[in-house]
Amino acid sequence: MSKELVLEKINQAVHILNELNIDLWLIFVRESHTIPDPCLPVVVGTNCTWQSAFLIHRSGNTTALVGSLEVPHMESVGTYRHVVGYVNSVQEPLREYLESYNPQKIAVNYSIDSNLADGLTHGMYLTLMQYLQGTPFAERLVSSEKIITMLRGKKSAIETGYMKEAIRHTLEMYDMVTDYMKPGMTEKQIAAFVLNEVQRRGLELAWDEEHCPSVFAGPDTAGAHSGPTDRVIEKGQIVNMDFGVKVNGYCSDLQRVWYVLQDGETAPPPEVQRGFDVISEAITRASKKISPGVQGVEVDTEARSYIVENGYEEYQHGLGHQVGRVVHDGGAGLFPAWERYGNLPFLPIEKGQIFTIEPRLPVKKHGVVTMEEMIQVTDYGCIWLSERQKELFLIRG
Repeated sequence: MSKELVLEKINQAVHILNELNIDLWLIFVRESHTIPDPCLPVVVGTNCTWQSAFLIHRSGNTTALVGSLEVPHMESVGTYRHVVGYVNSVQEPLREYLESYNPQKIAVNYSIDSNLADGLTHGMYLTLMQYLQGTPFAERLVSSEKIITMLRGKKSAIETGYMKEAIRHTLEMYDMVTDYMKPGMTEKQIAAFVLNEVQRRGLELAWDEEHCPSVFAGPDTAGAHSGPTDRVIEKGQIVNMDFGVKVNGYCSDLQRVWYVLQDGETAPPPEVQRGFDVISEAITRASKKISPGVQGVEVDTEARSYIVENGYEEYQHGLGHQVGRVVHDGGAGLFPAWERYGNLPFLPIEKGQIFTIEPRLPVKKHGVVTMEEMIQVTDYGCIWLSERQKELFLIRG
C-alpha cells in the first residue's frame, strides 16, 4: 500500500474514532513479519521486529513507539508524525504517552467475531496488561472491532479504483476461458490456462493458488473451496469457476458459470436454464434489498427464501462477504443468522462497503449453478462493480 493511501486511511481512522467517541487506537505488535496484525498494511505501512506500539489519537496525532534500530526505517516510511525509539523496554515510553494524553477509551485489536480485528495475540495482551499494571489505563481497554470494520469497509475512491481494475482483469480472463474451454479438458487444464494469463499480466492471485482459480464441473464436485482436479469436462455438464486477482493489494472475487452443449443441442436443457434464471433473479432481489442501515441477514433471507420457494435446497453458506485487501475482508456480511457467524449478520450495511453476492443451487445430473457478482453500497442502494453475467455461457464441442 502506498504512503498516500496509508495516510488517507489513518485520517479516516481519526474521523471514526471521533464518531465512536474513542480516544485512542493502540496497535501492539512484535515480529510482525511472522505474526502479522491485519491492520498493519492498512494504517502503518510496514512491519516491525521489537515490541512496537502504533498510536492513533482522535486529535489526529500519530505516534510510533519502536525499537531504536527501527527508528530510521519508520521515519523513512513517513506514515507517523512522531517516531520514538527505545532500547530496554517499550513500557516506559508507552506509559509516558498514556499519562500525557490520559485517554478514557483505548481500543485494542481483539474481537470474537472478526478475524481481521483480532490481531492482538494473547501473549501480547498479557504483556500489555503487565505494562499497564498499577495504572488506570488497564481498565480502559475496549475492542477496536467497530473501528476496523468501518475502516476496512468504507472504501475510498483510490481503493475502489484498484478493485475496479482487478475486476476488469478478472472479467477479461473469464472471456478468454469461454473461448478456450472444450469438452475433454480437465479442471486442472482450465486452471493452468488462467494461471498462465495471470502471470503474463504480472498480477497476484486474490487467494491461495491451491484453489484460485477453483474449477468444478458436473455433479458431485468438491466445490469452490477445493482445488481443481483431473475430472474431465463432459458434454451436458455445468462448469463453474471461482477466481480473483489483486491490483495494488486490492482483490476481486467473481464466479462464472458455463454449460457444455451436448451433440444436437443449441441451448441448455430447461432444467439448467431454469436454475440459471432462479439464481439470476435471486441476485437481483438481493441487490435491491441492499442499502445503508439494512442488516446483512435481511439481504441473505431475500435470496435464500426465493431459491427455496422455487423448489431448491438452500445454499450452505452466506450469500456474500466484503472484499478489499483480502478476499474475505471481515465485518458485516450478507450472512444467515447461524451461530458460526456470530453478530456479523446483524451489523448494519454502510455506504462504501463492497460485497459479493453469490448464491448457488444444484441441478440434478448436471452440476451446480452459481454466479458471484460484486457491488458497492451507495447512499440509497448499491451499484454493480462487475458487469453481470446475464446468460449462461455455452461451450460447444
